[in-house]
Amino acid sequence: MASHGNDAARATFESKVPSFYYRPTFSDCQLLREQWIRAKYERQEFVHPEKQEPYSAGYREGLLWKRGRDNGQFLSRKFVLTEREGALKYFNRNDAKDPKAIMKIEHLNATFQPAKIGHPHGLQVTYLKDNSTRNIFIYHEDGKEIVDWFNALRAARFHYLQVAFPGASDADLVPKLSRNYLKEGYMEKTGPKQTEGFRKRWFTMDDRRLMYFKDPLDAFARGEVFIGSKESGYTVLEGLPPSTQGHHWLHGITIVTPDRKFLFTCETESDQREWVEAFRKVVDRPMLPQEYAVEAHFKHKP
Repeated sequence: MASHGNDAARATFESKVPSFYYRPTFSDCQLLREQWIRAKYERQEFVHPEKQEPYSAGYREGLLWKRGRDNGQFLSRKFVLTEREGALKYFNRNDAKDPKAIMKIEHLNATFQPAKIGHPHGLQVTYLKDNSTRNIFIYHEDGKEIVDWFNALRAARFHYLQVAFPGASDADLVPKLSRNYLKEGYMEKTGPKQTEGFRKRWFTMDDRRLMYFKDPLDAFARGEVFIGSKESGYTVLEGLPPSTQGHHWLHGITIVTPDRKFLFTCETESDQREWVEAFRKVVDRPMLPQEYAVEAHFKHKP
């Protein structure tokens, strides 16, 4: 760095970074930042493209530790990513013929969640099953391996989207390869009649899907709420209707949809402020044509 300067070093060591490769920012987890530095300077993957084969070949298989849906134990499972089939699959046994699950690249997302999973290399993969979100939680002891998996998933998404949207530029597609959640944390909620007591749930805001779980590591959400735009009749209000009872936390939020109102409470005022800001960002954004289709087919469990 001292002899070449930052710009010259970047021109050399980042000369062949694939469009799909995730470039971490200061807010990303330590693993992503460390592996980016190691890939760039130590392994020089972006000077020698042949070193990119682990995540650019269109096929990858290997063993990953996966959290069991019911018992919470992490067990070694074989995973296979195949761009040709447009799917990520995993198998309960190495010699099994049929996969336990097939996750279509079209609906797949991956995001690092070390704190939630309890491992510095923890990766949360989500996909749609019967139009509901399914979570799986995986890790690998080797940091390079799990980051290679992450970038292989992004590569598969990139090549799928290039076919699905042939006129789109790389700059249009790259933001769609993977996404971090807009906000996560605990709130209380009540049911559709708003007469039963409020219950504490873990909430995840994933683009326009607000999902709630009994436990942060549950495989399936207890319910999902679609949050559209203000033009479509969605609004976010601070506070609760005056007659509301049964909540333990004081800082309320009301989300008004065309069908009903959803009532939530937060433990602190700062939590309330952050959630309201996250919701308003979504509501203030006009809906895309494909999001109207999602809204029409959306199911939520009350």
